Amino acid sequence: MRYLSVPWLRLAGSVVSSGPLRLCCSGQVSVKLSVRTVSQVVFTVDHRSRPSRPVLSNPWALSGLCPAGLQSCRRVSSARPGWYESIADSGPVHLTEQLLIFSQQSTGLPWWISIICTTLTLRTAITLPLSIYQNTIIAKVEALQKEIAELARRLSYEISVKAKEKGWSEKTCRYHFKKNLRRIVSELYVRDNCHPFKASLLIWVQLPMWVCLSLALRNLSMGIGHASAGLQQELAAGGALWFSNLTLPDSTWIIPVSLGLINLLITEIFAVTRLDASRFQRYVTHFIRGISLVMIPLSAAVPSSMALYWLSSSCVGLGHNLLLRSPRFRTLCRIPPTRSDSETPYRDIIAAFVAKYTKLRT
Repeated sequence: MRYLSVPWLRLAGSVVSSGPLRLCCSGQVSVKLSVRTVSQVVFTVDHRSRPSRPVLSNPWALSGLCPAGLQSCRRVSSARPGWYESIADSGPVHLTEQLLIFSQQSTGLPWWISIICTTLTLRTAITLPLSIYQNTIIAKVEALQKEIAELARRLSYEISVKAKEKGWSEKTCRYHFKKNLRRIVSELYVRDNCHPFKASLLIWVQLPMWVCLSLALRNLSMGIGHASAGLQQELAAGGALWFSNLTLPDSTWIIPVSLGLINLLITEIFAVTRLDASRFQRYVTHFIRGISLVMIPLSAAVPSSMALYWLSSSCVGLGHNLLLRSPRFRTLCRIPPTRSDSETPYRDIIAAFVAKYTKLRT
């Protein structure tokens, strides 16, 4: 009887050293293994006289070593989770899941009301103060524009005098003007503590919160991660009206279409009340309009719990935007006045809508 010695063997991506592995011509295998590392493979070796074979939890193949009568097998590879699954399984998302569960269990409300109340509480407690801070920064920056224009005029005169004394070219004058103007503007921002980048603090808080709440509701609705089957069943019976099952998408498209209309309304309010929008601001407005339309089919493909949260968040955001236009509320929050302020902001918004769309019809 002839034997064939094989110095090593690879199982499912891991190396197993053999000493040696002998394949008999009759099909029997005599194995004496010295395992170095084995990953994702469970096997047993029988050292008795009868033929021994590995017992695997997954199909695998011995490339080039399979007997003639053995079918080719598949290789098993450990697939790593993608970035989306990694975020959905992250610590902040799991903490948000616990927050949603605690909120519902402590109040005893149905899940659909609990989602709306939790959204309202978080948006009011976290994003509303940040919105007030954002409006304060924007108002201070706008109030500085008059002073910046005056200082720029004086700087231009001083640069022209220096240019005559030292014989500077136009390019050199432009360089010194921009350099000194940037320094002056930075000093003004430091003086009034109103750097424009601080106005972006709201989006850096609101966007992660939106993502965490969305993925937490997705995990709970689909029973993924630490979500139990009992919670999934509660969400399945925790809806109302046409969205009685919060784990399924809204087949009527009422919530998705409402979400798109609310987002478009928020965008148009900003568009009609902006007096002198730059080209970049107009591009941003068009981009947000496109995102609002894309959200309609997207929210129709996710569980109703996520779509309900998105709709609730947009409605609360619309209410906060209208509240921040109230002169009394702005005075109460000590937001500096701006030239775009109005004593009748809501009438002005309606009049701007009527004027814009009447003009479009004609």
